[in-house]
Amino acid sequence: MQTVTTIGLDIAKSVFQVHGVDAAGQVVVRRQLKRRYVLAFFEKLPPCLIGIEACASSHHWSRELQALGHKVRLMPPAYVRPYVKRQKNDAADAEAICEAVTRANMRFVETKTPEQQSCLMLHRTRHLFIRQQTAVINAIRAHLAEFGIVAPVGRNGVEELLGVVADASDKRLPEIARACLAALGAQLRMLKAQILEFDRMINAWHRSNETSRRLDEIPGVGPALATALVASVADPRAFRSGRDFSAWIGLVPKQHSSGGKDKLGGISKQGDRYLRSLFTAGALAVIRYAKIHGAKHRPWLTALLARRPTKVAAVALANKIARMAWAMMARGERYKESVALAA
Repeated sequence: MQTVTTIGLDIAKSVFQVHGVDAAGQVVVRRQLKRRYVLAFFEKLPPCLIGIEACASSHHWSRELQALGHKVRLMPPAYVRPYVKRQKNDAADAEAICEAVTRANMRFVETKTPEQQSCLMLHRTRHLFIRQQTAVINAIRAHLAEFGIVAPVGRNGVEELLGVVADASDKRLPEIARACLAALGAQLRMLKAQILEFDRMINAWHRSNETSRRLDEIPGVGPALATALVASVADPRAFRSGRDFSAWIGLVPKQHSSGGKDKLGGISKQGDRYLRSLFTAGALAVIRYAKIHGAKHRPWLTALLARRPTKVAAVALANKIARMAWAMMARGERYKESVALAA
């Protein structure tokens, strides 16, 4: 059998698809593999280039195959899709991956470490709890409104409503409704406790990581954003510039230019939505502080707020913060106020 040099591996939960070619591009192997036979199959092969779409479990398989001596490159699925030649199926996907991984202009995703993935799991689980907390609060407010019981927006309003539920002498609530709302109240208290516990775990991870602590020096970057950045960006030097990094997050204008005419719209909103929301929230915090205490030492921000609405200014500031964060991660620098936001 001819020597396999390049393989496209379409991963799944149970059955994987392999498409391998030799140095001349001739198909050498095209087959399915059950999950338990994947590593045994690649152990028998000489070191080769393996392409995988960056999706669920891809970082795990990348680490496993690299341990066997293979060179593994992860690719965004959106960049692989144009290479599918016919209808979508596992065999066609594996063939497309095999072709895409050899392209000189292909963009790759760096493999994350188990520690980085664990930190991201902290963030995703905390974010899930926050969404569940919001859903429970909305349910409590909606159910009580059916009985004419309302309260102001905010944390104090929710506590006021829970007080009504706990007051057995309040006859506005039927007993069945009170039991249901009491269960929702217990669920809300549990979610709040879990969110606080995950906040403590994120802060502990932040204190243990030197890069995360350096990023925390940037105004608008706290432990949540700093740890999410370190966990999400396996190798910051994979980006050529801060603008490329900001574009990856989706904080640069969307471009639609033709015939020599440049047309820029709103931000692209492509890339990591969670990171983008953290950057924007951090920028809004800086702007709120500037409005209260002034921003004389940051003339760029003062001029921006004078000519643009707050939300537009927040996106522009988030873009600037993202570029600073990339420079600090890629070059190992510390934050410099006079160079950063004062420009």
